[in-house]
Amino acid sequence: MSHATTPVITLLAAFVLGACQTKSKHAEMTDTTEAPAAATATTQADAPRSAVETARSAAPKTIVDDATIMSAPQGESGQMTQVRAGTNGWTCIGASASFDAMCSDRNFESLLKALMTKKDPQVKDVGFAYMLQGDSVGASNTDPFATAPTADNHWVKAPPHIMVVLPDTKALDAFPAEPNSGGPWVMWKGTKYAHLMVPVR
Repeated sequence: MSHATTPVITLLAAFVLGACQTKSKHAEMTDTTEAPAAATATTQADAPRSAVETARSAAPKTIVDDATIMSAPQGESGQMTQVRAGTNGWTCIGASASFDAMCSDRNFESLLKALMTKKDPQVKDVGFAYMLQGDSVGASNTDPFATAPTADNHWVKAPPHIMVVLPDTKALDAFPAEPNSGGPWVMWKGTKYAHLMVPVR
């Protein structure tokens, strides 16, 4: 799981905060298919075309069709704009030069929030995230907080993949930590942020 040149932790913060803002908008709306005109979110027609298109490329159509879509974080503040409100509990973020397209459910968001705050994850159930375009820059496979490759932090550029988080990370012990094992592998194995990476074609 990685997001290009902007520090990973800032982008994760933007993802979680954007998802939380989206949920609050859902509670205020009577028609959840689109944000109301008075909201700060733009409509899909007004949003940059690339934000919608790249968000749609992050996960299967059956998920993205009803997901909340956010534009990629902009600048050092990591500010995002809601492009479209969703109804299925998933949030998809479009890609930019410094962010890889990603879709996450609420359970996986719990892992992201814990990572952002450096706290223990409160994952209640199995959670999923999709990055069907892979990541373009990479991330350390040993240090969840690394922002750049070093000689010993095992920087990995993952191809298209699905991510799975479990309430008990010990359930992942049988899987290798080696990305080139030919099948699913564990990112950040041995840490409280461990999750399964499942390569897909």
